[in-house]
Amino acid sequence: MYRGREGQWAFYLHRLSGLAILLYLLLHIVSISLHVFGEGAYMAVHEMYDFWLFRVGLIALTGGILYHSLNGLRIVVMDFAGAGVAYQRQMWYAVLVLSLIGTAYTAYKVVPRILGGY
Repeated sequence: MYRGREGQWAFYLHRLSGLAILLYLLLHIVSISLHVFGEGAYMAVHEMYDFWLFRVGLIALTGGILYHSLNGLRIVVMDFAGAGVAYQRQMWYAVLVLSLIGTAYTAYKVVPRILGGY
């Protein structure tokens, strides 16, 4: 049905962003559960989160969460509004633009911390 068009890309990106959010959630649960082993283990892992790669991951995570949530709303509109399917392409582009704007704002706030300025 989609054959490489917007609907197929929306589907793939929705699944990929959902998996990324799940992996982040698992990492978050493991890192918080390290408190059981003492404050030293907990703080050692959390100090590692200041590494630049984790901050870049924060930017990507924000983009994934924004895309996944906004695309989920797009899917709800398509399911519950009869005319929503007719505008699914335009709504998907709106989801992409809003996700990119939110990700760019996050990058604007996080990149100075990566480069050493707070």
